[in-house]
Amino acid sequence: MPSPDAVVRSMCECWNASAPDPGRISEFFAEDAVYHNIPVEPAVGRTAIRDTIAGFLTMVDRIEFEIHHQLASGNVVMNERTDTFHVGGRATPLRVTGVFEVDNGLITAWRDYFDMAQGSRAMGL
Repeated sequence: MPSPDAVVRSMCECWNASAPDPGRISEFFAEDAVYHNIPVEPAVGRTAIRDTIAGFLTMVDRIEFEIHHQLASGNVVMNERTDTFHVGGRATPLRVTGVFEVDNGLITAWRDYFDMAQGSRAMGL
């Protein structure tokens, strides 16, 4: 079974595909996982997480995740990364801190902390 660190790195790398697959990304999550972009409402369950990811991907041309630092302690993984949103020929970076909980090789919780105003601009909103 992959380590919690490896699970999170692999999930983040899936976002960098030329056409990220929400179904493939959601396979990294437990059936009852929670994905919470603080301060918006969380997505609860693998299906809701897949649908949330699919919704993000319809609003952008692509998203790139660049992990700057990642630390793991037991089943908790934290990373500092830049998510770059490509919309209409414009690339907008967003600094993010992610906190993940991983059990039995699956992500059970993912919380992302970022500046909401900057995030809205990155999404072209």
